Order: sequence, then C-alpha cells, then structure tokens
Amino acid sequence: MSGRWWALVAVSLATFMTYLDNNVVNVALPTIQRDLALTISGLEWIVSAYILVFAGLLLAGGRLADVFGPRTAFFGGLAVFTLASVAAGLAGSQETLIAARAVQGLGAALVTPSTLALLPRIFPDPRERATAVGIWSAVGALALAIGPLTGGFLSENADWGWIFLINLPIGVVAAVIGLRSIRVERASSGRATLDLPGLASSAVALFALTYALIEGESRGWTSAPILGAFAVFAVAAVTFLVVESRTAQPMIDLSLFRERVFSGGLLSMGLWSFGVFGIYFFTALYLQSALGFSPTAAGAGFVPMALLMAVLASVSPRIAERFGSAGTVAVGLGLMAVAIGGLSSAGEGSHYGDLLPWFLLYGAGAGLLVPLTNVVLNAMPPARAGVASGVLNVSREVFGLLGITILGAILSARQSAVGGAPLHAFLEAYRFTLLIAAAIVLVGVPVSVYSLRRTRAASASASAEPSEPAVAEPVA
Repeated sequence: MSGRWWALVAVSLATFMTYLDNNVVNVALPTIQRDLALTISGLEWIVSAYILVFAGLLLAGGRLADVFGPRTAFFGGLAVFTLASVAAGLAGSQETLIAARAVQGLGAALVTPSTLALLPRIFPDPRERATAVGIWSAVGALALAIGPLTGGFLSENADWGWIFLINLPIGVVAAVIGLRSIRVERASSGRATLDLPGLASSAVALFALTYALIEGESRGWTSAPILGAFAVFAVAAVTFLVVESRTAQPMIDLSLFRERVFSGGLLSMGLWSFGVFGIYFFTALYLQSALGFSPTAAGAGFVPMALLMAVLASVSPRIAERFGSAGTVAVGLGLMAVAIGGLSSAGEGSHYGDLLPWFLLYGAGAGLLVPLTNVVLNAMPPARAGVASGVLNVSREVFGLLGITILGAILSARQSAVGGAPLHAFLEAYRFTLLIAAAIVLVGVPVSVYSLRRTRAASASASAEPSEPAVAEPVA
C-alpha cells in the first residue's frame, strides 16, 4: 500500500476517534454519575462541554489549518485530544472530567477540519480524492453507530474510564502512521493572517448558539440565560459578517454564499445531519423504553444501519460521478425521508425485525450523501480548505443540535397533549415527531436538485483549474 493510502489510514483513525467521542459517553452517564456522585448539572456538562467547545471552535480550527498548514494542525489537535482523553479516563471528580471533556473538544476542533483539508493535498487526483473522501466518510458513519455500542459495553463490563482511555492507543497509532506517511505541501497564500477579529467573533457566535440549543430545553427557552445567549449570538454573528466584509484576508469569502452549489450543499448537509442526529437520539429512547433493550443492545441495534451507510459512503462518489451529485444526493435524502416515515409505523407491539428494513433503507440513503463533501470543498480555493471543512462541520453540528432540540420540543409538547399511560403517550409523540422529521428532511430533495445540478462528485473542472504555488510545510 502506497504512502498516501497509509496517510488516509492515519487521517481516518483520527476522524474515528473524534466522531466516537461525540456520542460514546451518553449511555455510560448513569455509571459515571454513580461513581463520581455527580450533580444533574455536572452530568449534563460532561456531554455539553465537549460539544460546546468543539462546535464553537470549528471555524477557528479550520483557519488555523489554513494559516499554519493542515499537517501542523492535525498533529497538534491529535496530541491535545489524546492527552485530554487520558485525563478524562483517569478523572476522579466531576470538575476534572468536565475540564478534560472541554479540552477534548479543543483537540477535535483542530483535528476535524485538518483531516478533511489534508485529503485534497494527499490525493491531488480527483478520482482518488473522491474515493478517499468516501472512505473517510464511511469511517465517520461507523463511529456514529459504534459510539453508543462501545460506551454501553465498556460501562457495563469494565470501568467507565475506558470509554476515554481507548483513545490512547488509537491516537498513538494514528500519530505514528501519520508521521511516517503524511507528506504534503501547503498552498502559498502570501502573508496569510489569522484574522483575529473574525476568529473571535465566529467563536463567540458559535459558543452562544450552541449553548442556547443545548440548554434551552432544561432552562426554558424564554429564560434570561437562553435569551441572553441568543442575543450574544446575534450580535457576534453580525460583527463577524461586518468584519469579514471589510478585512483584506477574510476567513470566509462571503460572496461564496451567493453560489448555489456552496450554500445549497451546506443546506443539504445540514438537513442530513438534522435527520441523523434526530433518529439516533429518539429511536435509541424508543428501543430502550418500548422494546426493553439494554444500552448495549440499543447501541448494537444501529450497527446494521451504520454498516450499510459505510458501504454506500465508500462507493457513492463513483455513483455521483456516473449520475451526477444532484441526483445522487436527492435520492439519498429521499430514501432517508421515506425511512423516517416508515419508522413512524412502530407501535407497542413492534419488534426489532419490524424496524430493521427501515434502518437499512435509512443507512443506504445517508451513505449516498458523501458527494456533498466534495462539492463544498471544490467550491473553496485550495488555500481555504481548512475553513471549508470548518464550515461544513459547523453546518453538520448546528443542524444536528437543531434536530435534537426541535424534534425534542415537538415530542415533549405532543406527549403532554396526548396524555394517558406514559408509554402510550411517548409512542404517539414519537411517531408524530418522526413524521415531522421526515417532512423536514424531504425538503432537501428539491434543494439538492436545484443547487447541485450539473455537478459531479470528483469535479473534473476543479482539477483543471490552475493550482496555486506551493511551499513545503515543515514537519510537525
């Protein structure tokens, strides 16, 4: 296997590790709460601290990758994430664990944009790059499903600290392989600057928005802290737009959002994320509440769906090359919407076998959305691949939180309105919420058909564009 494919192994391992920590902790929370005598607030912040820092610093991490090089950002983020994982696994108090989770989020905010920014440099050939992005996406899909399964298994059969300590060998292997195989050049963009006002305002805006979405349900959407967070988000977002429109070297060229391919691709990716996060979260509740699954069994229930998603993710760039990104993505979102609607037929007498066909259809649809990654990356100049990756992941994270938040609010309101036995009320609300989710995901079909028309996954035109002069990036 050539060096660039070994580099893909290193990048994929790092991606797997950071994606895993997005959801590995959820099913282990009761065990952690007992061992550390956590308060309810502390329990919530074990999850929230990671997501808050990760989402809040994604754009900043992408810009750092552009200025200092994706290789430097990759190894720096990998070191921070791995060491923070060890600290989390050995934590003896809630304060230490929450702090370690926040530092994990910092490491992930550096690693995630840099991994995707590295791929165009490791694989300059569009066809190989499309295959590499497909494999990278497949690994992320596997992590989404293996996270709950891993967290449930380790918390039930070993010490909960291993859900974090498992990152140590993965991080070390990724670093060793990466140091030997990742040899890339950094596109020269003159005297690139960090755009500190842009970094600061984007971080504040994303921190505030993420906090409001995470805490809104528990604190009340009209409470002072949540309204204040939304206000901070609005002010910081406007400040960011003003700064970016006036600076000589903006983080993001705002004119890109007028391009249908770029903005439509981000919206389509957001709708995908809305569906994925929503179905994982609420269907996990259904499997445990209605079917009596243990946390481990509930996590295992998603594995067939994730495996099919991973398989389709690895081949979908070829499908898009043959039939076009617009049709491929539209079919994928359509299949997801149908699957979500089909899951709404689940009732009190249903079994896992009744759900499995819809899970598989959903996995097939989600796997077909990989070409969106190439579309968004090809819309940005090579020197801005880090920020492009950051924007893509911000869309994914924010829409994912919106999926949980909006669908959660709908489910709670419907459950209160239905009344009756708790299980009956939950099932009625769950089915109604799934229909709403299906309708929202279905919006992505016309969006992708319109915005992605006449685009191909491995954009030949992108490869034909004159490349920028490159300078060797120093070894990290």
